[in-house]
Amino acid sequence: MGKNVRILAQLQEIDLKIDSSRGEMQALLDEIHSLEARAEEMRQAISGQITELDGIEDEKRALEENLAAEADAINRSEARLRDIKTQKEYQAVSKEIAAAKKVKSDLEEQVLQRITRGDELKVIISDKENVLREFDSNSSVLKGELQGKIERLEADIAEVAAAREATAKDVSPSMMKRYLMLREKRQGVAIVEARSGSCLGCNMNLPPQLFNSLYKADNLVACPHCQRLLFLRQEGENAAI
Repeated sequence: MGKNVRILAQLQEIDLKIDSSRGEMQALLDEIHSLEARAEEMRQAISGQITELDGIEDEKRALEENLAAEADAINRSEARLRDIKTQKEYQAVSKEIAAAKKVKSDLEEQVLQRITRGDELKVIISDKENVLREFDSNSSVLKGELQGKIERLEADIAEVAAAREATAKDVSPSMMKRYLMLREKRQGVAIVEARSGSCLGCNMNLPPQLFNSLYKADNLVACPHCQRLLFLRQEGENAAI
């Protein structure tokens, strides 16, 4: 292949290596973000149940205050019974005491419900906090390993980028513009091999005259179907290019 085509093919090989490394990096970053999101989801669930527990405790205290007030009222009414002289008044106060005891019983049931639910939540919260601590410990180790891989990939990219810069110096601005535009439109592949009369980028047959022109000069020939630039590998040329 000609010099210009060879340079573009080498540049694309470098760019594809960088693309692959960046793709790996992004997958590792996504894994780290997934671990962090899971931990945050667990914290939010615990926070919601702590909020529920706080609300239940507040309700229990209010109910207990009402219960104490109701017990005091019953005690005062029962004390009055000893001083009552008439049957009618005695019956009225007795009725008040019975109604107050019913209210007191209902309040005691509500307090018991709050205590039961509060105890359930405390167990749930404790269990979830234990799970979160274990998850944080394990994910911390895993994130450290993932971060190490990311740093190694970053070093690899920096090394390959230096080779890219050296190669790109030999590409004219107009050729580079065309190459970058094709890479953007064709999933990173701007230049492909033509073989047996076909473009290996889109697997479409090429016009015979166009295919034959690849033998003649170091010019940039594009596939009429996918617009990728074409090169013809000569016998003995490196298959990596």
